[in-house]
Amino acid sequence: MKAAVFRNEDGDEEEEEEVCNVFDGGEVDSKRNNETKNLKGFFTSLLLMEEHEKQDQEARNAASRREMSDFQSNYRKRARTMSDYYSDLNDYYADAEESEDINLKKSRVSRAVASVAVAASEIEAESSEITGSGSVRGTGSGQQRRLWVKDRSRAWWEECSRLDYPEEDFKKAFRMSKSTFELICDELNSAVAKEDTALRNAIPVRQRVAVCIWRLATGEPLRLVSKKFGLGISTCHKLVLEVCKAIKDVLMPKYLQWPDDESLRNIRERFESISGIPNVVGSMYTTHIPIIAPKISVAAYFNKRHTERNQKTSYSITIQAVVNPKGVFTDLCIGWPGSMPDDQVLEKSLLYQRANNGGLLKGMWVAGGPGHPLLDWVLVPYTQQNLTWTQHAFNEKMSEVQRVAKEAFGRLKGRWACLQKRTEVKLQDLPTVLGACCVLHNICEMREEKMDPELMVEVIDDEVLPENALRSVNAMKARDTISHNLLHHGLAGTSFL
Repeated sequence: MKAAVFRNEDGDEEEEEEVCNVFDGGEVDSKRNNETKNLKGFFTSLLLMEEHEKQDQEARNAASRREMSDFQSNYRKRARTMSDYYSDLNDYYADAEESEDINLKKSRVSRAVASVAVAASEIEAESSEITGSGSVRGTGSGQQRRLWVKDRSRAWWEECSRLDYPEEDFKKAFRMSKSTFELICDELNSAVAKEDTALRNAIPVRQRVAVCIWRLATGEPLRLVSKKFGLGISTCHKLVLEVCKAIKDVLMPKYLQWPDDESLRNIRERFESISGIPNVVGSMYTTHIPIIAPKISVAAYFNKRHTERNQKTSYSITIQAVVNPKGVFTDLCIGWPGSMPDDQVLEKSLLYQRANNGGLLKGMWVAGGPGHPLLDWVLVPYTQQNLTWTQHAFNEKMSEVQRVAKEAFGRLKGRWACLQKRTEVKLQDLPTVLGACCVLHNICEMREEKMDPELMVEVIDDEVLPENALRSVNAMKARDTISHNLLHHGLAGTSFL
C-alpha cells in the first residue's frame, strides 16, 4: 500500500488520498494455501473420526459376541444343572414310597418341582429376549431352535435286542420268551406306535413294550427303569401307562373272555377229573394288592386283616377272578377297596349280575371259597363246626378246585413282581395296570410259558365268613347230594381221617 502526496500552490504538501494497491499476488496465494491446508485437515479429521468409530463398533461387536457366547454357555450349564436337579427330584419321588411320611414328601417334591419349572421359564424368557447372530431362538433367517436332550446310555436294552441274546437271560428279565414278546409287540403295534417329529425320533414299539413289561415284571422303581432303557423317568412312567391301556383295550377282549359252550364242556370235564364234583366251570378267588394310603376314602382301603397279620398298617385293592383248570383267567373284577369282604366284592361284580339276571351259569357251578355265599351258581365248602365225614370229604375236594385258582394267583404275583409291593401308580390308573398284568398272565399261560419255581408266591388272603352264607335252599340240597355221591361212590379221599 502506497500514499500519494500533492503540493498545492502555496507549496504546502497535502495528502490528497491514500491509494491501496490490492493487487499483491503473493498475499493472495498465501491465503489460498492456508485455506487448502485447513480443508485437508478437516477431511483428515473426519476420516480419523470414522476410523475410530469403526474400530469402536468392531470392539463393541466383539464384546457383544463374547457376551453372547458367555451367556449361551451359562444358559446351557444352568439348563443341565436344572435338568439334573429335576431328574434327582423324580428319583426322590420314585423312592419316596419306602417311607411312612410319603404324603409329606410328595408335597415337598411338588413344591420343589414347581419352583424348578418357574425358574426354567424365567431362563427361557430371558434367553428369548436376546436375538441376533447368537440368538437362542429361531429368527427370520431360518435358524431353528436347538433342543438339549440329556444323553443316556441304552447299552442294556440294545444288548437285549440283539438276535443272539440268550433266551434264558431274556426270559429272566421279561418273564416270557422272545417269541411271546414279539407276538405282543405285533399285536400292540398299531395302538402304541408314534411318528417321528422335527425335534426327536419316536421311541420304537419294541422298546415301549419292553419298558412296560420289565417294569411290571421286576417292580423296580422308575429311576432304575430309566437307567436300564436310557429314557427319562417321566417318559418311562408315561410309557407304562400307555402300554397298559393298549393291552387292556386291544388284548383283553381277545385273551380274557368267558368260554364258549365247547370250552365250557371241556372245562367241566377237566374239573370233574380233578375233584369228582360235576358241572364246575371255574374256580373263583379274591386276592388283595397292596397300595399306598390313598388321599380320599382312606378307611375304605384299610385292610384290617393284613394289618393285624403283618403288624404294619396296610391298604389294598382287590382282584376277583374266575380261573379255568389251566390257570387262565376267564372273568375279572378289579378295583374294589380292600376293606370289602369277598361276598360284597362278588355282589359288585358283573359276573354276579349276569348270573343272577341273565342265567349265564344255569345248571353250572363256580367254585368259591369260605368267604363267598352259597348261591344257585356258587358252590362253597361247609363252614359250620362239627362237620360230618361226608362234609369233610366234600371240603377236601373243594380245596383241590380252590388250589387251581390260588396257584394261578401265585404265578400272577410271581411273574409280575409289581403286584407284591406298594406302587406309586395313582389309584385311578391302578385297575388298568392290574388288568394288563392279568392279560399278560393269560398270554403266558396259553402259550405254556414255564415260570421259575423260585418266583412262585404263596397267596395268603384272610377270608371272612359272610354274614349270610346260605342264600339258596336249592343250592344247599344240591351240595348235600354232591357230598353224598363223593363219599359213597368212592370219589372222596380219606386224608381227613
